[in-house]
Amino acid sequence: MQWSDEAIVLGVRRHGETSVIAEVMTRAHGRHLGVVRSGRSRTMQPVLQPGNSVEVTWRARLDEHLGEFRMEPLQLRAGQLMETATAVYGVQAMAAVLRFLPERDPHPHLFEMLGVILEHLEDPRDAGELFVRFELAVLEDLGFGLDLARCAATERTEDLVFVSPKSGRAVSRDAGAPWADKMLALPAFLGTQASKAADQQALSDGFRLTAFFLNRYVCEPRGLQLSSARDGFIQATLKALAVVAPSEMTS
Repeated sequence: MQWSDEAIVLGVRRHGETSVIAEVMTRAHGRHLGVVRSGRSRTMQPVLQPGNSVEVTWRARLDEHLGEFRMEPLQLRAGQLMETATAVYGVQAMAAVLRFLPERDPHPHLFEMLGVILEHLEDPRDAGELFVRFELAVLEDLGFGLDLARCAATERTEDLVFVSPKSGRAVSRDAGAPWADKMLALPAFLGTQASKAADQQALSDGFRLTAFFLNRYVCEPRGLQLSSARDGFIQATLKALAVVAPSEMTS
């Protein structure tokens, strides 16, 4: 068995004296693991850093075997990703979210989203918005997609400000007002009429929204918890926005 594909490194762990088991997200073969011989060498260590894009060839005698990877670098962005806490935690957090998906299950659109987010992690606002959309996409692929396009009660598409914690559907301001204290906030940047970038509060609402449904549908049934890297990413993102906000107000 053999195939070649474009991939993004998610992580590695030691295997024997000189090798590693690499975990990658591929374009056509999903999240995949394989042994990299001499993966701890000076040549391969820089290539196997999380966030790097590589060309990977996988070989195994049988499809169900772990198999071996041969890798060639395509884009070594790990050094740049080490420059900010948002980027460091962001790479780890996205890898943790992708581990909710079955191994070797193709999700080419998530591979594309991962690549886009990696190119925007230096901007906390962009990174935060994209990360929330990434988690929503993972929920969708797991069969727990949210319907944020129209009001669950009225079918209206305007003034959607809530999400029902029971149905995962958007609710308009008027329809949800009597139960506002029980609703989740729908951040404006996720709405059908979004017109401006997210601020600190909107991102906080977005992170809370996806955390609620990831916990309910994915983590709790499996006895799991959301990763500490996700918490680190959120804290770093909101802290960075808090620093940026005053300068924006005076510009």
